Amino acid sequence: MLSLDGLEMIAVLVLMGLFVKVLEQFGLFEVVRWEDSVEDDFELSTVCHRPEGLDKLQEQTKFNKKELQVLYRGFKNECPSGVVNEESFKTIYSTFFPQGDSGAYAHFLFEAFDTNKNGSVSFEDFVFGLSIILRGTINDRLNWAFNLYDLNKDGCITKEEMMDIMKSIYDMMGKYTYPCMQDEAPREHVESFFQKMDRNNDGVVTIDEFIESCQKDENIMQSMQLFDNVI
Repeated sequence: MLSLDGLEMIAVLVLMGLFVKVLEQFGLFEVVRWEDSVEDDFELSTVCHRPEGLDKLQEQTKFNKKELQVLYRGFKNECPSGVVNEESFKTIYSTFFPQGDSGAYAHFLFEAFDTNKNGSVSFEDFVFGLSIILRGTINDRLNWAFNLYDLNKDGCITKEEMMDIMKSIYDMMGKYTYPCMQDEAPREHVESFFQKMDRNNDGVVTIDEFIESCQKDENIMQSMQLFDNVI
């Protein structure tokens, strides 16, 4: 069972273990030639997006050629059209939480990957996000996590935003917590989050406060290492 303290860490660490499962779901361990994959796309009548060239993606991410080939094959198998919309993303995500409702959290995560805000996640969007999560520096990863929870992208996290995040996590994981959560538990965790992160007590958490607090938390720093060597 997941402890309530564990839920707080999830709110900062973007469900690291789940990303491993997502990678497995996308079949990201089958290597194929990149050229064959791209040619196959043109043979599919449903294709609506062709990815950037391999060389360009190598320059823009921290993945090598073989890793990009693996990622592309897995993405294409799940998303033959070359993009995934929010409903499909939620469906994939929900398979990991059959006893809970992951819809709200999946929405927040989809928004973080959908950097162009066009309602879809392309292979490039997917790879750019994974490059940060799996290969970025600690600051890169923390910036990405902060952006995930800064729902209106105004540069700070409010208690209302964190309450939305906590509620979505409880909806998704609540049945697996111990002890069983109480109705006031999400608000209590929001208050705990702000006591740790809101250094100047102005009611919001800035990116600087977030990064500084996380870097001083040994558990968070150790957990960040779980990202390393996933693929």
